[in-house]
Amino acid sequence: MPTGTLLEYVPIGMLLLIGLGIGGVALLAPALLAPKRPSRRKHLPYESGMLPIGPAQRRFPVKFYLTALLFILFDIEIIFFYPWALQVRALRTLALVEMGLFVLVLLIGYVYAWRKGAFEWER
Repeated sequence: MPTGTLLEYVPIGMLLLIGLGIGGVALLAPALLAPKRPSRRKHLPYESGMLPIGPAQRRFPVKFYLTALLFILFDIEIIFFYPWALQVRALRTLALVEMGLFVLVLLIGYVYAWRKGAFEWER
């Protein structure tokens, strides 16, 4: 049997087809087999057994998104500190200079967000 051909990818293709088949059955079976008895009560949004008050879809203030975005930004930046900390002795002065520049860029972003009022809840 020749090696280095597309035959090596057959198991991956089979796995992909099996996964798509199972996913398709899981999505289509309830639509085909489930009883369909729509009523007004079934179409109401469920709020812990209480009748909903107000619209189901409302707009959130931008401050929540901005806070989440800043959290994710600074949280992901912290990930870069770990590999640096593992190699700081091997890299010596170069590592300290580069991390100092990295922290300076983070600090500039933090001050910019602070000046724009991103950390104020009440405006």
